[in-house]
Amino acid sequence: MKDIILKLFHKFRQLILYAIIGGISAGLDFVVFTLLCKAGMIVIAANIISIHCGIFCSFVLNRYFNFKVKDRALIRFLSFYVVGLIGLVFSTFLLWLMVENWLWNEIYAK
Repeated sequence: MKDIILKLFHKFRQLILYAIIGGISAGLDFVVFTLLCKAGMIVIAANIISIHCGIFCSFVLNRYFNFKVKDRALIRFLSFYVVGLIGLVFSTFLLWLMVENWLWNEIYAK
């Protein structure tokens, strides 16, 4: 059984690490968002800041621990960042819709 698990881990290592790093980055995003909202920051501003924290965290962790690619860092970051910004726009719109129009609690809406 142990051999099967190790074989599967090695076969799907990048996918597993990508999922773990995604979870860490999403968790950081949520914690930062919650802390900023509890401190009284406007929901949309808190979302923008927290998503940026998640994007930067995800890029750094994936770069160093998962893909281990060090060349063309600026180009890689910019393309990663643009994709993150697309998610930011979508997330901010949904958050605005849920909090401002549907009157959901911002933490539940996030």
